[in-house]
Amino acid sequence: MSKGHGYHGKILRVDLTSGTIRVEEPGDAIYRRYMGGGGLATYFLLRELAPGVDPLSPENILIFMTSVIGSGQLSGTNRYSAVAKSPLTGGYGEAEAGGYWGPELKAAGYDGIIFTGRAPKPTYLWVTNDTVELRDATAFWGLEAAEAADGIKAELGDKRIRVLQTGIAGEHLVRFAAIVNELKHFHGRSGLGAVMGSKNLKAVACLGTGARMKPVDAELSKQVFSWFRVAYNKEKDPMHQYGSSRGVAALHKDGILPTENFKHGHFDEGFADITGQKMADTILVKRGTCYSCTIACKREVKVDELGVDPKYGGPEYETISANGSLLRIHDLKQIANSNQMLGRYVLDSISTGAVIAFAFECYEKGLITKEQAGGLELTWGNVHAAQELIRMIAHREGIGDLLAEGTMRAAQKIGRGAEKFAMHVKGQELPMHEPRGKKSLAIAYATSPTGADHMEAPHDPFYTAFHPNTTMMPELGITEGAPPTELSARKAKLFFQTQRVWSMYNTVGMCDFVGAPINAVTMTKLVEHVRAVTGWDVSLYELFRAGERADCLSRIFNMREGFTPADDTLPPRLFEGIDGPLKGERVDPSQFEQALAAYYAVAGWDPKTGLPTPAKLMELDLEWAAPEQIAAGAA
Repeated sequence: MSKGHGYHGKILRVDLTSGTIRVEEPGDAIYRRYMGGGGLATYFLLRELAPGVDPLSPENILIFMTSVIGSGQLSGTNRYSAVAKSPLTGGYGEAEAGGYWGPELKAAGYDGIIFTGRAPKPTYLWVTNDTVELRDATAFWGLEAAEAADGIKAELGDKRIRVLQTGIAGEHLVRFAAIVNELKHFHGRSGLGAVMGSKNLKAVACLGTGARMKPVDAELSKQVFSWFRVAYNKEKDPMHQYGSSRGVAALHKDGILPTENFKHGHFDEGFADITGQKMADTILVKRGTCYSCTIACKREVKVDELGVDPKYGGPEYETISANGSLLRIHDLKQIANSNQMLGRYVLDSISTGAVIAFAFECYEKGLITKEQAGGLELTWGNVHAAQELIRMIAHREGIGDLLAEGTMRAAQKIGRGAEKFAMHVKGQELPMHEPRGKKSLAIAYATSPTGADHMEAPHDPFYTAFHPNTTMMPELGITEGAPPTELSARKAKLFFQTQRVWSMYNTVGMCDFVGAPINAVTMTKLVEHVRAVTGWDVSLYELFRAGERADCLSRIFNMREGFTPADDTLPPRLFEGIDGPLKGERVDPSQFEQALAAYYAVAGWDPKTGLPTPAKLMELDLEWAAPEQIAAGAA
């Protein structure tokens, strides 16, 4: 461990083509500037990946990165990032995950792994303290997730091993294939499982027997833990009791529950059957959790008659909506079965549900025939058809081969107006949150470097609570809020101010469901935790700068790959009025453009090029990342 800090100062570099493995030690200055997670990973990606590389070629780089506080004991502080060029968007790809693999990697003595090249045959990496080796994964290629994980653990002879893997979908290069650790904890977005598959990298198995991280300032760390024990009461926490689907009924009531491929925002006949409360009363058998987290928001469900096993966890909100209301399906047991199928094949549940909804609407409009669908009737509410499409997508069989390309490419191939039904931004399918009723999401979806992403900032209902006496996020000093349906320069400013929090969380590995404003850990206490673990006298301002660096680097990456400000837009459907409780609400194009211009201004982005301005790069000590500097090799 480097000088007593919460990190080792060691990153593994694995060249899969040659089979060589070495250790790099970036130095304390790099760790303090970028902190870890997506920030540190993007630093390496932008410096080392040549522009224009095919995301599924050996030249792509795949990075897994923990943070300077990873493997600590405070709830919610053990997330880590996966980063590569995305095969779904052709731009920046990033996805975070919780679970247990990140802390296990840290316990083995490493902060991250950088993979380059392509292995000549299916391979997995085995990491345990000073032993790091590539092993033959041929026996596990083609197996479903549970069988592959069990097989690797059996081969290595220890059930304590944590396995991070791609699945059958990644092996078949499905552009929205995911990565999972311990069967339940997903890097869901950006198609990074396909990058793993393209490299013939089946898995990374870790077992760390070294000393777990000890904070530099033990007394301050103890004070933070003592505060958390008083501040948090899981028995009163809806996130613990009902998980991320705790708000389904409220979303339906407010008219913002995505239904029938975002045609509607309410699901009258089915919303009550797919709530977190319904799950807790019926199929829930355990509240699962991540490493050292009291919140325990994960769901583990069981449905004997369908063979649904708790080892695959249970559906989160995004899965319930994307594979439920979005398809007009409200059989919770069948949604749990779909969730297990997604886990068995290791698919992004959001993009999978969205691409199936796209196919259903194309079928409804006569753009896909029953014959083209392999005899399936792709009608709303058809559980059998939806689940068969999941299988076909994972194996690239029949129409599944087309849908495995994602909605953007599928729509382009189908043509005849199919693009109107492809709900994506930059190629990534929309998450299950409605920008016509939570209008900061219009900015979030349009500007996110990974394509449509709901995890850029708190959502609009939180903005209504900002006032001079607020205690929700007092560190931000925001004294004026805005209603959810407002889209204005003021909303853009609020989004930028709160986005800094979410970006900071992704650099230090903080879970959004545990930190403020969603849950108990305040930013002040998080800063104290970082100080205690690292021994650095950091400030909130410094952590915000680290998060904003990550935002700027990913923006530069996308502009270098050919994106322009014109790509910061939304699907046409969102500019049209919605029905239900918010009847007539839409993202007004003029308001959207004005809000986008305001966001560019406060973020320090040039409105013509879309790039961070030289002044912004100077402010963040990122002069090296200016496109002309990178082109000249100054990085």
